Amino acid sequence: MADSPRHPFLHGLSKHRGAPPTVVVIFGASGDLTARKLIPAIYNLGHDNLLPADFFLVGFGRKAIPDEEFRALAAESIKEFSRRDLEPGIWERIASHTSYVAGGYDEPAAFVRLATHIASIERTLGRDVQRLFYISTPPSVFAPILRNLGSSGLADQHLGQPQHSKVVIEKPFGQDLDSARALNATIRSVFAEHQVYRIDHYLGKETVQDLLVQRFANAIFEPLWNRNFIDSVQITVAEEVGVGSRGGYYEQSGCLRDMIQNHTMQLVALTAMEPPVSLDAEAIRDEKVKLLRAIQPLTIGPQGDVARAQYAAGMVAGKSVLGYAEEEGIAPQSGTETYAAMRLSINNWRWQGVPFYLRSGKRMARRVSEIAINFRRPPGTLFAEGGRFDLAANTLSFQIQPDEGLSLILNTKIPGLETRTQPVKMSFRYATTFGSNTPEAYERLVLDAMVGDGTLFIRGDEAETSWKLCTPVLDYWRSVGREGMDAYAAGSWGPPSADALLAKHQHVWRQP
Repeated sequence: MADSPRHPFLHGLSKHRGAPPTVVVIFGASGDLTARKLIPAIYNLGHDNLLPADFFLVGFGRKAIPDEEFRALAAESIKEFSRRDLEPGIWERIASHTSYVAGGYDEPAAFVRLATHIASIERTLGRDVQRLFYISTPPSVFAPILRNLGSSGLADQHLGQPQHSKVVIEKPFGQDLDSARALNATIRSVFAEHQVYRIDHYLGKETVQDLLVQRFANAIFEPLWNRNFIDSVQITVAEEVGVGSRGGYYEQSGCLRDMIQNHTMQLVALTAMEPPVSLDAEAIRDEKVKLLRAIQPLTIGPQGDVARAQYAAGMVAGKSVLGYAEEEGIAPQSGTETYAAMRLSINNWRWQGVPFYLRSGKRMARRVSEIAINFRRPPGTLFAEGGRFDLAANTLSFQIQPDEGLSLILNTKIPGLETRTQPVKMSFRYATTFGSNTPEAYERLVLDAMVGDGTLFIRGDEAETSWKLCTPVLDYWRSVGREGMDAYAAGSWGPPSADALLAKHQHVWRQP
């Protein structure tokens, strides 16, 4: 690594929101997430003058990679995946402080080498630096990494100071309630909760962050945000892609673990929580946990609150695709769901009697993530005559991806000499209003972790509360095997059982 005293990384123009001098250590530095998301995120933060003046990047992995090769791989990642072109001047300033340490995740001596390497950076600077450890590895090595961070002393560095060590942990955070509790116990044996940042990249998306702004910064919405005015809420997280080459991983995961328990439940919490007393991270997370605890246990069984299915062969984007059972690495009689839907009941004053419908799946009609707030219909006293009036329920929808924005369905009069109505949609898109070069979710999350803002991260009790709801469903599915497994054609919006889940409550799925 090139030594440089007090390197003026951003020529005194940093807007880094108060991050101290920082070393970011990425475990799993040669992995796909690092290449696609983390390295481009760090580069774009540097481009926007949002890195601290003294910033260092250290890759850590089993494979021995010379520093220069790691820098070259990082540059290629930026060229391929960054939202901005690689500008040599900006990248050279980051690359000059980029290095690599090789070692096993269960090898204590490798962590001693890492500690020595970071100590040499501090000596060069002549000041303490914050260590931000980003665990971007398979979950099977989470525990060894955490334990070695503790035994090496890296986790305890500069406690009680702004430069205290922090750890970012990628999902999946456990496979069920017991494993989540065990992982939390391992974390607590090494780190205090304020040092821990459990990441869910959905929370870094602009529209998800905008949920709180729309609810609490617009007086027209919050008075209506309750059972008196809202009929139901639908949350959809749909993917066009199948499992592809990830069949082995997906067989151990499934849709409920992969999408519902984390991403989708976070959207529920932000949509339905009570107003926090402040924008402080703990105030917001307290309200999310209270909301999750108010969700009633799910009724499980043939007439219950949950449906599951696997995709069959079909057409996606005009092309024929295989069914799940024909995909590489999938057992012909697999009991893994590629689609899950559920009906949640929230037992509190605000939401009593308002169903929350959740669905997520692979190989669906198109890629879309959306929260739809369906308001109650107006009394049918004025506009109930025959076919003259085409009225729809007012719906406020937040589009999280791919086209971030929001829309509101209103009923309006058709121009003419008689009174006729039809629904119209008023829309706002981030790309249209603010430009298309919106920061990626990982940029916001990496920056927040560096400055110590935990608002967009998941607290330990939050993760366990979500697993407490989902684990009985997983246990039941495991006990019955394929019994009750439905099917849906690839390229469709889901199975008949999911439609029936809503039909028995006089609701239908909307098409985003």
